[in-house]
Amino acid sequence: MDRRLADLADRLKRLRADLEVAEEQCRHFDDLADDARLRALVSETPASERQHRDAARQAQTMARHRARLREEIRSLEEQQDDLLDRYYSDV
Repeated sequence: MDRRLADLADRLKRLRADLEVAEEQCRHFDDLADDARLRALVSETPASERQHRDAARQAQTMARHRARLREEIRSLEEQQDDLLDRYYSDV
């Protein structure tokens, strides 16, 4: 059980670091999408609209990745809590 707890802690640490990177990337891609949206509104050209769609798609893709990381972290935290509950109930 100790080994499983250590493995979970390691995985959580890596996932939390990945989540920090994903959060930063989401902010970056959201900013790019907002800038592209404004340029598309001002210029009203097909190229600027295409750039806006591409930037928005990238932002959405990163947001889905971030959501998957959050869900995986939540699941691992539940597993860790269950293991800790069993560990302390056995002691």
